Amino acid sequence: MALAAIGVVFGDIGTSPLYAMDQIFHEGVARTPEHILGGVSLVIWAITIIVSFKYAMLVLRAQNEGEGGVFALYGLLHDRSCRTSRFVLWALMLGAGLLLGDGMITPAISVLSAVEGLHVAAPNLGHLAIVSLTIFLLAGLFSLQWRGTAGVGGIFGPIVLVWFVVIALIGAYGVVARPEILAAFNPVHGLRFLAEARGWDMLEILGAVMLVITGGEAMYADLGHFGAAPIRLGWFAVVFPALLLNYLGQGSYLLSGEPIREGLLFYSMTPHAALYPMVSLATLATIIASQSLISGAFSLISQAVRLGLFPRIALLHTHAGHAGQIYAPFVNWALFCGCVALVLAFGSASALAAAYGLAVSGVMVITSVAMFLVARRYWGWSRLRTGLVWGALTAISGAFFAASTSKFLDGGFIPLFVGVATFIVMATWRWGRKATFAAYSAKDTMTMAELVEKYRASAAFIERSALVMSPKSLNSLDDRVPALAQMMWDRSGVLPRHFIFIEVTHIKAPYVEQNRYRVTNFYRAPDGGGIMGVALRFGFMEEPDVEEWLDDLARHKQIDLPPRHRRWIVHVAHENLLPSRKMSFWRLVRFRLFQFLRLVSRPTSYYYGLGNNVQLTAEIFPVRLR
Repeated sequence: MALAAIGVVFGDIGTSPLYAMDQIFHEGVARTPEHILGGVSLVIWAITIIVSFKYAMLVLRAQNEGEGGVFALYGLLHDRSCRTSRFVLWALMLGAGLLLGDGMITPAISVLSAVEGLHVAAPNLGHLAIVSLTIFLLAGLFSLQWRGTAGVGGIFGPIVLVWFVVIALIGAYGVVARPEILAAFNPVHGLRFLAEARGWDMLEILGAVMLVITGGEAMYADLGHFGAAPIRLGWFAVVFPALLLNYLGQGSYLLSGEPIREGLLFYSMTPHAALYPMVSLATLATIIASQSLISGAFSLISQAVRLGLFPRIALLHTHAGHAGQIYAPFVNWALFCGCVALVLAFGSASALAAAYGLAVSGVMVITSVAMFLVARRYWGWSRLRTGLVWGALTAISGAFFAASTSKFLDGGFIPLFVGVATFIVMATWRWGRKATFAAYSAKDTMTMAELVEKYRASAAFIERSALVMSPKSLNSLDDRVPALAQMMWDRSGVLPRHFIFIEVTHIKAPYVEQNRYRVTNFYRAPDGGGIMGVALRFGFMEEPDVEEWLDDLARHKQIDLPPRHRRWIVHVAHENLLPSRKMSFWRLVRFRLFQFLRLVSRPTSYYYGLGNNVQLTAEIFPVRLR
């Protein structure tokens, strides 16, 4: 598991040595021994404090039934009665959008930085060839996503392990050649370097150091796939020492005063005879790093869909035995188009680095703020301890975020734009679903007792099973049934033999361990049939296949339902949304956006597995939103 975690979790942060140090020691920074020691010191302590201490030791403890990530925190902190919790929840929704922005930039900058190594081996190679090869590799990567990662996942770990061993050996060679670089472990050098820079230069240096720790947040995002122990083992036994050695080696190369070929420090310190193999290995490592982020984007969107925060887009499962392996065509090609646009617009990894870091630093700040509540609620920390630990970590993450914003106009606006756009979609979808539910529920007039009375008095029945999706829980005869049931009676005056109300609830936990379903028999006819309610509960990591569970309940005689699907009729309500007559301009804009999102969203019945093998009938209801 630790080997697999090395291949999936640490690909992004493991390929940062390709470009991070070049950004720290850009042309405006004098490469004096004091500055070199200071820059390497900042790198060492950024990795140690943010990745090793914050994420590996602390954040990995914030598990939601073994799962991690933005929406795992969302589930942990979901408390409608607390204003602070609601603020953090909105922030986590923004964090989810920023992660999508990160998922767009990382494949572009990682693959581009690896391919740029060909400039060192073949200086006459044109810029157009580098960009074209990068786009070709990205096209191949995204076009294979529909196959899933099961076939190639087994080789991810060994390849990335080889990558870490190689960069550690190259770095160790430089450290042996110039052991004075070890003085960079003294944090005073880093603080002095920052103090001398001051002002705008300080922000530029911190923004460049931020590139060193991008990918550290993947530890928490992939917690559910591997567990905390394998992730920590892979980090402290392999990744952490390999990164430290390589960054120290790059610092020793700078101390030697050797020329930096084509402005690429990483490839300059690589022996010339090993350049082509190194470019090939780096390309493989960056493709693997990109794969993990793309798969993470698929998982992120699928969780948002199940939590009711995103339209129900098509989600395809690529492996029968692993529910977590998901392919989202819309997300896949949206990311690909974004990656290609970034490569064409920026043209080089150094230019694209300006757009990188803002998304990750924003997520890190949001995570730090959320951990205040986690530490208080779940770990039982005192206010003093929470303030000292997470106050300091939030301040450090905030400094990196502030430094990243200094490059806003140079490209930093791109991940922020993606994050805000995703946040607006999530907030609008969440509002629209709640408003539609409230408006539709206002049309519920018939009680369950009245429906039972009509059923008992009926002389004839339709010999079919009617499944009605209920947006609310039905527990007693006093509850009001969905307006769809009233319309069915008003139109025909005849009820189906089996009348079943299906309620699906998504809880704020990844899995449902107990109380998966509840069956309520409101009326059981002596000659078979009747009226019943079936309530099903799913976690945000689970596939909500209602048809499969109904089959299972029927097989175990929990419900009275014919086993042949052609005898099922699923009745669904289709709301014809209308704006309120007094709706303001901005509310009307939000309303129109929600209408568009409903247009591209898959129908509820299909999402719950009830649209492929059964007969559907839809009834249109006019619903006016306020």
